Amino acid sequence: MKKVLPEKTIERLSVCRRLLNDKINLNQEYIYSYEIAKLLNITPVQVRRDIMLIGYSGSPSKGYKIKELIKRIAKILDTKEVTNVAIIGMGFLGNAISGYFKNKRDKLKIVASFDKDSKKISQCLSDVRCHHIDDFPAVKKKMNIDIAVLTVPEEEALESLNFMIENGVKGVLNFTPKPLKVPDGIYLEEYDIVTSLEKVTYFSKHF
Repeated sequence: MKKVLPEKTIERLSVCRRLLNDKINLNQEYIYSYEIAKLLNITPVQVRRDIMLIGYSGSPSKGYKIKELIKRIAKILDTKEVTNVAIIGMGFLGNAISGYFKNKRDKLKIVASFDKDSKKISQCLSDVRCHHIDDFPAVKKKMNIDIAVLTVPEEEALESLNFMIENGVKGVLNFTPKPLKVPDGIYLEEYDIVTSLEKVTYFSKHF
């Protein structure tokens, strides 16, 4: 069984890979830990710890070879097969997420969306076909959907979550304001935009 890395390390590696791709576009070949630290707003020690956890090491004189580091991060973060994702709730937020994520990752793909609104059913919203939520079990099985992104109204969040879990979804990204709990064997990531904005407001005042 592979060693499970800390959640914060996975977050930092994901951001790090995106930033390193920018460096490749600028024809930069090597990068030092202190340079990565500045990009991520963390310490060089933390950078070296994270990279050490994925079994990669750089050169004391040149730093890390960017292309090789990206490949090593990809080996940790990416699956061998494409992971299919569904958007649950195709309002403004669901549409925005679907459109934003298009072509962002080879191994992650939003393949379907679901809603209750009859006007949206069978429409291609942000290039993703929208299905009625009642059809989720059949579509999930046909398209091998593993992850659900919840963007439904707050009052529908718990019911939608339970429905996803009952039908075999293993990972859920919750964009609703309602805190949710999941049973063992299901991974839940919650993103509350209100809390994030309040955090930004608080620290911006104190800075």
